[in-house]
Amino acid sequence: MCGIAGWINLKEDLHMKKDIMNEMIDTLVNRGPDASGTWCSNHVLLGHRRLIVVDPAGGSQPMARKYGENEYVITYNGELYNTQDLRKELEAKGHVFNSHSDTEVLLVSYIEWGPECVEHLNGIYAFGVWSEKDQSLFIARDRFGVKPLFYTLTGDSFLFASEIKALLANPLVKREVGPDGLAEIFALGPARTPGHGVFKNISEVKPAHFIIYDQNGLREKRYWKLESKPHTDSVDQTVEKVRNLVLDAINRQLVADVPVCTFLSGGLDSSIISAVTAKAFMADGNKQLHTFSVDYIDNDIYFKPSLFQPNPDAPWVKRLSEEIKSCHHYIKLDTPQIVSALTDAVKAKDLPGMSDIDSSLLLFCKEVKKEAVVALSGECADEIFGGYPWFYNDEMLNADTFPWARSVKERSSILSPDIAQEINCENYVKHRYLDTLADVPQLSGETESEKRRREIMYLNIVWFMATLLDRKDRMSMATGLEVRVPFCDHRIVEYLWNIPWEIKYLDQREKGLLRRAFKGILPNDVLYRKKSPYPKTHNPAYLKAVKEWLQNILNDPSSPLLGIINRKRVQEILDTDGTAFGVPWFGQLMTGPQLFAYLIQVDIWLREYKVALV
Repeated sequence: MCGIAGWINLKEDLHMKKDIMNEMIDTLVNRGPDASGTWCSNHVLLGHRRLIVVDPAGGSQPMARKYGENEYVITYNGELYNTQDLRKELEAKGHVFNSHSDTEVLLVSYIEWGPECVEHLNGIYAFGVWSEKDQSLFIARDRFGVKPLFYTLTGDSFLFASEIKALLANPLVKREVGPDGLAEIFALGPARTPGHGVFKNISEVKPAHFIIYDQNGLREKRYWKLESKPHTDSVDQTVEKVRNLVLDAINRQLVADVPVCTFLSGGLDSSIISAVTAKAFMADGNKQLHTFSVDYIDNDIYFKPSLFQPNPDAPWVKRLSEEIKSCHHYIKLDTPQIVSALTDAVKAKDLPGMSDIDSSLLLFCKEVKKEAVVALSGECADEIFGGYPWFYNDEMLNADTFPWARSVKERSSILSPDIAQEINCENYVKHRYLDTLADVPQLSGETESEKRRREIMYLNIVWFMATLLDRKDRMSMATGLEVRVPFCDHRIVEYLWNIPWEIKYLDQREKGLLRRAFKGILPNDVLYRKKSPYPKTHNPAYLKAVKEWLQNILNDPSSPLLGIINRKRVQEILDTDGTAFGVPWFGQLMTGPQLFAYLIQVDIWLREYKVALV
């Protein structure tokens, strides 16, 4: 993986701006710690930071290639999982390759097919291609937004980059946040409206979209969308096809010239990936798979079962690791580390995030990076196979809002009256919710129940899954670790989209279809373990630490947070350890301690990024 940046100004010579481009890509050094490069022409500057995963010698960027009378230059972040298929197809059309990097294959794909190249890709990517003859820029993002890509138009300049911090390193870009940006933080956060960059005039290329920028201005186009159609396969055919699709996605994503490992929580999704990978490694020269899990010091003492987190992961990690004979690494984090890393997590994301759920992942990835460069993770299975309570809990399923963000009134209560009135959290969330529902590809003739589950799945893919994918990319890439997500293969998602709930819920179990598909590959006790989410710390020392930190913020007259919140209301919530808030801030995990940490992260963000509220 890598970090990318670009600057186009069709009215100005940018040769004298190289120092600024270097400053922009220097902010992305964690995404690409192995190499850097720039490319300059009269009206364009492209920058790149590289994390070497495939073809160390042949994959340097920005990569330029002449074709006829034109020169094309690419800066690219991502991985293509159908590189070999594309290479063969392009060679059959007469193209010749000088390396075995996916970067060159992607560049030649653009040369051959132009903007339609994205329709041929299987992978995770954000990239830009400059056409010197046409004086035009093409930028695109993968179908589910696994890889980030932000942009801004300011004056005569068009700027793009992997992360907001790189745009902010350019003096043309202001650090301003308006009412809708605050609404993103307080009404929806840590989720974010697709395409919204929170900072004023900063946008993000939406998943499955590309942008062309030239003398005619900016044109954006959606190149992929889910299609609703009747599911005609039998149950047995569906089970077999799901198994084959998942196996193919995992095996495609094992290609690398650097060490590959897996995250293993002992849950269904990570266990499937780890078991399949371990078998592939054994077939490839009897290699042993390295697996990694995260836990917290003293969690064995303080863990309390709940509806959403019924049992700890550690025994299940041990069970599966021994079954597949992996070399397992238990990463244990302590409270002071997690609290301290709240600041680093904000800097990694450029925004407030999932508090200690982010900071712990950042620390975990930092440890994994000591042993590997690439990791496979189980994100996205719950969203497409129906693993969350809101797929089968009637109250959550039929909530007329985002089911993981039912705290809108409570969120509004912590804001100062003026801010609450200005951003109107309830209207903002309702607007975003209805806009998304209007985009759902409907299927005529469906029952109301099936229609609603299709809506919930679409909301999950567009919002909840996007939030988790963004979290995984930003926390892992901040440590120079590339994380791949096999369940996010678009072929799997396309197939699952049209499978009716009665098949997804086989054996009356959440993700019953996935469990049935991998029967015989996983031990039955692991296969039918009740879902448990990403682990969080239960140590009361964490609650004590974030309470003390937030109290210090409330007592600090210079805190920029105080001009936004209702201090009296936040104090009340603080004094009750969060119970006065009443509901999770977001999802299932962000309860009292995580709410306090989120507000701490907002304060960090306002200070560190010198945010100007306008």
